[in-house]
Amino acid sequence: MWLASAQQAVVGGVLLWASGYKLLHRNASAHARRSVLARLTGTERVAVAYRAVGAVEAVAGLLLLAPPVFAAEAYAAVALSAGMLGYLAYGRWRAPESSCGCLGDKHTPVRGRGFARAGVLLVLSALAVTATEPWLNSPLATVGVAVVEGAVVVALSPELDHRWLIPLRRWRVRRRHPLSRHAVEIPLESTIQQLWKSGAYRSVVEQLTSDLLDHWDEGEWRLLTYAARTADGPVTAVFAVPRLAYEPDRARVALVPVAEDIFV
Repeated sequence: MWLASAQQAVVGGVLLWASGYKLLHRNASAHARRSVLARLTGTERVAVAYRAVGAVEAVAGLLLLAPPVFAAEAYAAVALSAGMLGYLAYGRWRAPESSCGCLGDKHTPVRGRGFARAGVLLVLSALAVTATEPWLNSPLATVGVAVVEGAVVVALSPELDHRWLIPLRRWRVRRRHPLSRHAVEIPLESTIQQLWKSGAYRSVVEQLTSDLLDHWDEGEWRLLTYAARTADGPVTAVFAVPRLAYEPDRARVALVPVAEDIFV
């Protein structure tokens, strides 16, 4: 059945993903020392044990992805998923604030989502046991299944929240904030204080001969004008200052001859 075959690719892909972090990430050893595995092996041996687990996951993942189909590959995935459930149960019991160390470097204590993810992988691995043909025989269907089930795995992975959940929450706050549909008036004094901190202002401050003459907004910029004098005669100093962010280094200045009466 094609659905069972598709689980070879899904489970194999998740195992390769998990093994890639454990084997290749530069901070894997440090994260391993903060994981539940450190309670099982001790901090002296945890880095080696962590990479050993990654190697087993890599082998199982590659065997699942590569034809031909052998039930032993799926049974190995079942064993890994069941072992993960036991590992999480131990961590919840003995080290509830330790990280899982499963799919990323973010410190995520053992919670319900980790158990749910391991349970989902156990079910998918068990379904893969019944596969009789390689997933490559139904590539389009497999891609569709992998997208849906992969999204479920990601949603159940707190290590990956910074990739999608936190940005989504920020977007929703921006969309639903009661003031989001109203224009925000930035005080002129704030813009002037930002201008004073800028290199553009310091570069011409000795040439200025007046206080602020005029100001207006152009998109994300606020333009401010001052009278100034150079060796060639009187000019108008036009400053462009970021209006919606405090970024004084982005401020710019243009010296416009008064006779031309042009503002840019």
